[in-house]
Amino acid sequence: MTSARNVTAVFKRELRSYFESPVAYVFLVVFLALTGFLTFSVTQFYERRTADLQPFFFWHPWVYLLLVPAATMGLWAEERRRHSIELLLTMPITLSQAVLGKFLAAWLFLAIALGLTFPVVLTTMYLGKPDMGVVLCGYVGSLMMAGACVSVGMLTSSLTRSQVISFVLALVFCLLLLIAGWPPVTGFFTRWAPNWLVNGVAAFSLMPHFESMQRGVLDLRDIVYYACVMIFMVAATNVALDSRKSA
Repeated sequence: MTSARNVTAVFKRELRSYFESPVAYVFLVVFLALTGFLTFSVTQFYERRTADLQPFFFWHPWVYLLLVPAATMGLWAEERRRHSIELLLTMPITLSQAVLGKFLAAWLFLAIALGLTFPVVLTTMYLGKPDMGVVLCGYVGSLMMAGACVSVGMLTSSLTRSQVISFVLALVFCLLLLIAGWPPVTGFFTRWAPNWLVNGVAAFSLMPHFESMQRGVLDLRDIVYYACVMIFMVAATNVALDSRKSA
C-alpha cells in the first residue's frame, strides 16, 4: 500500500506539473490540429466515402514520433538540470517508484490528448456506420504505441541534462523502432544476414503490432509486445538513474 501511495504521489505531482505550464495546452492544440489536418486534408477523408478511421489511425505513429519526444524530454533532463532530482529522491520513496509515477503521468497525458480526438469518431458516426469494434481496437493500439514511445522518451531524458539532446535521441530511437520492420530495412539485412536475424530485427518494429490492431484484430501477443517494451524501457531508466546517482 505504501508503494502504491508513493507512486500515486509522484504521478499526481508530475501530471499537475504538465497542466501548470502553458506548454501542455500548446501540445494538446498542436496534437489535435495535426491529427485533424492529416486525417481530413492530407488523406482526403471525405473523398474516400468510407465510414472508417483508417486514415485517422494511419498517421498516429508519425504524430507520436514528433510530439512524444517533446512531451517527455523534460521528465528527467529538467530534474537533473535544476538539481531537483536530489530533492525528489530525498523523499520517502524509492527510485523505481519515482520512475513509474513519472511514466504513468506522461502516458496519461498522452491518453488525454488521444481521448480529445473523439470528434473524429463522432464525425465518422454521423457520416456512416463504422465498426465500433475496429475503432476501439485502433484506439487501444494507439494508446499502447503512445506508451511505448513515452517509455523511450523517458529513458533518453534520463541520459542527459539537455532537453534538446533528449528530444533528438528519443526521435531517433522511436524512428528506428517504427521502421525496423519495413522492407527496405529488412532487405538490407537479407543481403548478408541469416533469416533468424532478419526476423529478429523485424520483430522489434512497433508498426506490425499497431497495424493489426488498426484493422480490428486485438491479439494478446501485440499487447504483450508493447507491455514488454514499456517494462524494459522503464527498467532501463531506473538503471540509468541509479548508476548516475551512485557515481
